[in-house]
Parts: sequence; C-alpha cells; structure tokens
Amino acid sequence: MAMQAEQPKFTTRTPVDFVVIGSGAAGGVMAKELSTAGFDVVVLEQGPYVTPDKFMHDEIGNSTKRGLGFTADGDPQSFRVSEDEKAEERRNLYYLRVVGGTSIHFTANYWRFHEVDFIERSLLGPIAGTGFADWPITYEELEPYYTKVDWEVGVSGAVGPTDSFRSRSYPMPPLPVKSSGVLFEKGAKKMGWHAFPAPMAILSEPFNGRPPCQHCGFCMSFGCEFSAKSSSLAAMIPVAEASGHCEIRPESTVARLETDDSGRVRDVVYFDRNGTEQAQRAKAVVLCANGAETPRLLLMSESNRFPDGLANSSGKVGKYLMGNGQVHVYGYYEHRLNDYKSVQVTRILHDFYNSDPSRGFYGGGGMDARFQFNPVSFALRGLPPDAPRWGSEYKKMVGEYFNRVVDVNGHTTVLPQESNNISLDPNLKDKYGRPGMRTTYKDHPDDMAVQEFFRERCEELVEASGALRMWNRSINTTTGHAHLLGTCRMGNDPGESVIDKFHRTHDVPNLFISDGSSFVSSGRGQPTMTIQALAFRAADHIIQFAKKGEI
Repeated sequence: MAMQAEQPKFTTRTPVDFVVIGSGAAGGVMAKELSTAGFDVVVLEQGPYVTPDKFMHDEIGNSTKRGLGFTADGDPQSFRVSEDEKAEERRNLYYLRVVGGTSIHFTANYWRFHEVDFIERSLLGPIAGTGFADWPITYEELEPYYTKVDWEVGVSGAVGPTDSFRSRSYPMPPLPVKSSGVLFEKGAKKMGWHAFPAPMAILSEPFNGRPPCQHCGFCMSFGCEFSAKSSSLAAMIPVAEASGHCEIRPESTVARLETDDSGRVRDVVYFDRNGTEQAQRAKAVVLCANGAETPRLLLMSESNRFPDGLANSSGKVGKYLMGNGQVHVYGYYEHRLNDYKSVQVTRILHDFYNSDPSRGFYGGGGMDARFQFNPVSFALRGLPPDAPRWGSEYKKMVGEYFNRVVDVNGHTTVLPQESNNISLDPNLKDKYGRPGMRTTYKDHPDDMAVQEFFRERCEELVEASGALRMWNRSINTTTGHAHLLGTCRMGNDPGESVIDKFHRTHDVPNLFISDGSSFVSSGRGQPTMTIQALAFRAADHIIQFAKKGEI
C-alpha cells in the first residue's frame, strides 16, 4: 500500500477540478475521496515526500529534526499572552511538514467524540467571555463517517462501556494489552472506574495489504516503516495515487489564494522546491493545511475585495484557537514492565468525560496510561524531580527506573475564546517573504481547573495500581499547541463563523476548509479521528455539489 503509483502530471495553467492544500489527516482523506470519484486533484504539500523505507529509529535525530522534515528553518513564529504584549519570537505551533503530515508520527489514539460534544452549549448554557457554542451538526450525522474512518483508514479496538452508539463494530480487535494497560486496569477497577481497550489507528491484524504492528517501540514521534500505523501516507495517499487522478506535489509552499472578478478562487500561488513562484489554476480549492496554516493562508490572501483576508467577512479567521490540556502523573513500580516496546497506549477510561456543573467549572476528559519516552528522552526528563542530574546515583536511577515507570495521562477540554488566536506577525518573515505566525493565547480558568481535577484522578489511579512512588508534572499555562483547533470554526451564522456545516466558506463558493480549524469545541484530547470523519463527510458533500454543478 505504501508504494508510490505512477501519478498524472497536470499543467499549472489548465484548471484542475480541485487543489487540496495539505496532505495530512484531512488532506489525505480529501485527496483519496475526490480522486477516486473521478475528479482531477493536485495536492500541494510544503514538506518532502518521505517513503517508509527512509524512516529511522533515530531518537536524537527525531527530537531535533524529527527525521522527517519537521523543523521549519526560516519560518519564524511568535507568542504572546495578550494583545497588549509584544510577541516573543519562538516556536509554539507543532506539526509535521511532510507528505502525510502529523499523522506520520502521531500517537494514533482514535477516540470518537461523544454525542455531548456537539450540544454542550444547549445542555450547559453560556459561559461568560467565551465562544462556547453547539456544533451545527450532531453525532448522529457524523457517525457513518466515524465508521468509514474505522474501516477505510484502519482502526483497532473494542467497544467501551461509555462509548456513544456505533453502527458497525471495529474492523479488527484491539492491540495486545501492555504492562501499563494492566496496571491501569488494576487501578481503575479498585477505584470503581471502567478501563477499556484503546481505539488505535494502528493495525492489530493484516488489513488492506498492510501488515500488523511489529511492536518495535519506535511509534510516537516516529514514522512506521511497516505502514502498520494508519497514517495518511499509509492508508489514504496510495489509494489516491492509484486512482490515476491525483498528483502529489511535495515541497510546494503555498503563499496565497487569488480570486477572479467574481470573487471565486482561481489560482493557488506557491513556491516550488527551487523557490520559484508557480500558480496552479483550479475550479475549486480545499484547504486542509491545519488549524494554524489554514488561517495564515486566508489572512495572507487579502485583496481589495477581501481586505481583511479571504473568507473573513466575519472577522473570525484565526480566532478561537484551542488545543487540549494534558496532565502527567508518573508511577514507579516494583517489577520490570518492558513498556518501552510496542504502541503508546492500550487502555483508556472515559468515566469523567462529561462536564459536571457540581464541580464548579466547565470541562471533562479521558485518561490513559503510556510510556512516553525513548532512552535519551527518559535520561533527560523521565526521573522524579528530586533525582540527581549527574553522577553514579543518576546513572543507577536511569537504569532502574527506565523499565519500571508508567505515565498516566489526563486529556482535557479547552474553551474557545476569541482572544486566543493566530494572526500574522508584522515583524517576522519566512524565507519566501511570507509573514510568520503570531499566537496570542491565555488559558481560561476552567481549562486549568479541569486539569487539576484530572491530576487528582490520575494520582488516585496510580496509587490504586500499586506504585511504589509517584510524582507529577506541574500544571502550567499553555505556551504551545500540537492540537490546532477552532481557528475557522463551523457554523450556521455567517457573522459568527467561517464555514458552513458542509465546510464551504460563507464568502467564497468554491473554497472549502477541512481540518482542525473547523472545530467548534475542543473535544477531550484526541482530535484526529474527528478531523478525518469530518473530512470524509465534507468530501461526500463536495462531490455531490460538484456533480450537480453547485460549486
């Protein structure tokens, strides 16, 4: 499945049916769905095309360069807490620039949202100072597309006691439970909670010509050379390429979208691998660039007709940036665990998924157990805070603790606030002269409160599981995001949202957006499954619009 098929070569001056910008979780789905429906598609990806045989078990290389073209040298970012501050230049938005995007090296947790995620505003009422809102779609509308992700992308798992309804079972059983999962189940059972097998976009059995997980242990932060991890590169891109209607054009950095006299997108202007400016003509464009790059491109595409940026008549492009909270509590156990092998997560629980007004704050989440280290990262960051940092005792502890530690995580909600946003930094330029991205972000007090709540629950579980000692990572305000959500939110009101319920921008009829930017709320920490379900649903509607001549 990971072999590259012969691709068509489309000319830039002849309009293709669709240009898809980005090849990650959503872009891969969009490319596959549109091309297999018979439409000619060009996918513009700013990163390189790295085939699985080039993936390496190189922890140091991956931590600095991710081994996959992660860094964006010459593409600066800045951060500030409020608009009153001068932004400090530093990286704070984390994603992978490569064909397949961040799905190449993600953890592959594939929780579905629950029904409640889509209607919380109606259930709980307004939250002052936020953009807390219902989605314009329901779980029932999205459920067939969650199932499509399970069966087309490849998800292993078993139905949990707190899951929302599903129309079809998983296509394959869950991955084997690890030591961390056994301890997690032990602690949960003692607390009266309900652990269950983690749904993972990693194969437990042969599937669609791909082999199952080999349990090598180089999973999160690494590309899977076996293609057992269901990345966009492994599961979607090969199908798109095999259609004969899709050209993947790597190392193509989009600079702006240009419109014609009627306000429709006509050209996608980009820099090719030689730094030469090109323009691909298109009948329609689907932005799948992620929750940071998508608003950046819209804001960079201002014109006399769209002076505040393309598709930004609402002024909401870039606004309501959300991520997810993540809590870490570590347990040290008597026996060797060998948890550095295999996938990250094998058991989760959702007993505290829903927000409970009796807690005094908004928010909920899920929990899992994992070992989020390789040898070097553990030696640098894995020991308790009171451990020595050098000398014989340090070396002794690294050797002893590396195989006896479990990291119990809480994954939590974040509220949408209009003041949290992505904008263009007026002082920073990348190597192409494009404005750098400026993040303005400050957690809502409820975001911090729900993390404290989950830290306490994680400590209870670690203690109940029999840990000999326990420590945690302090909870601090967020200064960086890997989950990039909410910056071109979906909605029925063109004055309060950027796209409609079918992912079409309110302002430009032949411009669609499908990635994390469309989220109205943050969910509970694992957004990629929902990003792909939304992409399948959006593609379904876009195909129908195109066939009826309604784009």
